[in-house]
Amino acid sequence: MSHWPTIVLSIVASFFVCARISSAAATSQPASSPLGFTMKDIDGKDKNLADYKGKVVLMVNVASKCGYTPQYKGLEKLYEDYKDKGLVIIGFPANNFHSQEPGSDAVIKEFCTGKYNVTFPMMSKISVKGDDIHPLYKMLTDAKGPVSWNFNKFLIGRDGKIIEHFESKVKPEDKTLTDAIEKAIAG
Repeated sequence: MSHWPTIVLSIVASFFVCARISSAAATSQPASSPLGFTMKDIDGKDKNLADYKGKVVLMVNVASKCGYTPQYKGLEKLYEDYKDKGLVIIGFPANNFHSQEPGSDAVIKEFCTGKYNVTFPMMSKISVKGDDIHPLYKMLTDAKGPVSWNFNKFLIGRDGKIIEHFESKVKPEDKTLTDAIEKAIAG
């Protein structure tokens, strides 16, 4: 009796196991761009940031109980003014600074939409500093410096490269920020 069928099955099975391991390893490699991450949105759904490739993206760590919280109004206006030109603003709630974002994602969403009529994309709460820093923010801060407080802003070009980091005190309507956005949009 021949052992060929068993040997062939073993080889085929080994091939599929190796291919599966190789595929899993490929998908778990670190992102090479801030737009290489898949995040949870404020509703808990997966959001592939690669969907924003070709757009200028402003990533902002936000909080509901901060002195800078009124910047939501300016961010929404900035989004409305520039979204048709290719700007996307993404809010990343974070509770890293004096527990100024203590609520659940549902509470945060209700606050942002109810008080500030936020329509730009909001992600699920993450950490933007410390031992539990999210890999996206690790990439951003390694490239352009640490997040010092709520409402720091990272500008990402259409090519997915990090352009600039703006501190909290730079308001959404500040000329330094709008000039950088316009330059990035112009390409």
